[in-house]
Amino acid sequence: MTGPATEPIKPRPSTARRALTVAKYCGFIIASTVVGLGVVTGAIFVHDAMTYNTRHVHVQHLDRVPVSPLALKHDIGGPKNLPIARVLVDDEDSEENQLLAKKPRLVIIGSGWGAMSLLKTLRPDDYHVTLISPTTTMVFTPLLPSAAVGTVSLRALMESVRKLIARVHGHYIMGTAVDVAFNERLVEIQTAGPNGKPRNLYVPYDKLVIACGSVSASHGVPGIEHCFQLKTIEDARTIRRRILTNFEAASLPSTTPEERKQLLSFVVCGGGPTGVETAAEIYDLCQEDIINYFPKLVREEVSIYLIQSRDHILNTYSEAISKYAEKKFGKDEVNVIVNARVQGIHEDHVTYTTKDPASGRTIEHKIPANFVLWSTGISKNPFAERVTSLVPNQVHKRAIETDAHLRVKGAPLGTVYAIGDCATVETSVLSHLLDFVAEADANNDGRIDFNEWQFMSTRIKKKLPMTAQHLSEIRELFHRFDVDKDSSLGLNELALLLQELDRKLTSLPATAQVASQQGKYLGKKFSTIARKQPAGAQDENFDVDDAVADTFTYKHLGSLAYIGNAAVFDLGNWSFMGGLAAMYAWRSVYWSEGVSARQLHRTRALLMMDWIIRGLWGRDLST
Repeated sequence: MTGPATEPIKPRPSTARRALTVAKYCGFIIASTVVGLGVVTGAIFVHDAMTYNTRHVHVQHLDRVPVSPLALKHDIGGPKNLPIARVLVDDEDSEENQLLAKKPRLVIIGSGWGAMSLLKTLRPDDYHVTLISPTTTMVFTPLLPSAAVGTVSLRALMESVRKLIARVHGHYIMGTAVDVAFNERLVEIQTAGPNGKPRNLYVPYDKLVIACGSVSASHGVPGIEHCFQLKTIEDARTIRRRILTNFEAASLPSTTPEERKQLLSFVVCGGGPTGVETAAEIYDLCQEDIINYFPKLVREEVSIYLIQSRDHILNTYSEAISKYAEKKFGKDEVNVIVNARVQGIHEDHVTYTTKDPASGRTIEHKIPANFVLWSTGISKNPFAERVTSLVPNQVHKRAIETDAHLRVKGAPLGTVYAIGDCATVETSVLSHLLDFVAEADANNDGRIDFNEWQFMSTRIKKKLPMTAQHLSEIRELFHRFDVDKDSSLGLNELALLLQELDRKLTSLPATAQVASQQGKYLGKKFSTIARKQPAGAQDENFDVDDAVADTFTYKHLGSLAYIGNAAVFDLGNWSFMGGLAAMYAWRSVYWSEGVSARQLHRTRALLMMDWIIRGLWGRDLST
């Protein structure tokens, strides 16, 4: 009896054969990579060659460029008898421009987050758009602290305004808004002539959007002129130059110990996101680059101070995040000074005061310093100040006050809007008490019963959307303020109720997130108005905004901050904080929010390259 046949055992491949197989695969991968890189490189060169324009415009052909005579010689008029730019030099450059010249005129003052978000959302064929700004670029401001120490390059944070407005076939005028004539619908701007002398002219508008930003609030502290600020590309460039110059001066053999201490003392006034991130970036610069290329004594002598007037830094974030940031800075030897008031800024030192917890006595302190960053809140810039002086009921000290449709209060209805840092949405319900009563008091008895109160609360939430969360229990509110228990609310009782609402309401923060959402809101609303004219829209007293759109509602998407190779996220219901993982999440958020024209993602590519270069070769230490 024979057993089952067994398969012959295959001989194992020899070591040499296995090595040959591995070599073949490696060679294939290497060859594929080389060929792939070659194809990509070749495609880049081919595309580059196709971008060069070899056509020449001869002088004798210049008369063929279509330019209206009115664009070369403007009418004179307005309250100050200035040229009125009713026709622009590029209004006839293309068929699109010629058609848009007949559309309503939308003039935007400023080139920040609000203005750019509006332009990205606006439909291209709805308005004749003119953007007025003294700067030719839109800046990604959240990363300015990184640019101030060379972590990223300045060019990675900038995009040309002209490229951004090209989507809507818009026009750009480099100038500064200085005045406005509301009745004539003219905004006065100041430009620079060929000889550098200022020239003023009017730009007419049908709708005016003020997005001119803000200036730093001094809070009455003397010596602010000795401080640096961080709002523009030029600010970041100046700060970077000063920081590196200080390190070079501190390395000189002739520098005394006292001078070295002053040169290497960096003071940041303000514990908000900008101040915290700048302090963190300076620490990173010292820890990762200065220590490797400068004398060790220089790194040892560095002192970083963060002065905050409140109990905690990042006080608008959750308490857990504030404590985490303070603990992280304590570990990094960044001196966090809370409950302190800056008293004066001098060329060579900063003075501030604190209170002795035991005695309550005020103690004055002095920090020798050659670098002071001022980041302690905002105030109106000159144009915003001028606007508020021209219209009634503008009492807000920090910004232009708008209604919930983002229209400037006191300006002609539906013509002037304000968004971003220069504006704040009204938070006073009590000031509209009589209007709400007139709408809700159906039987005109001067009292509001519960049914009328239901209607009134709906009107309040529509006019001031931020009250919605505080008006969820309207029955409980009604009974609580019905003091005389007559099932109705009199004017005094209503006033007390609305006063309580006012105390609970807070202004929207002056952040890029708020400005961006406001810009998107206006862009969508303006396009709706342009294409959907409701009945009665021709009446100057008709509320077109209210007829076609809901009021602006801000949706907080969270706050984040970089704190030195770590980051913190405050997302409302929960917080996230940590080291490198959080830092990379922070980078991802900002990378995705970068601004680029025509979806080419130029700034995103530059930003990614800068982070890679920093990791491989460190920051650029040249001045």
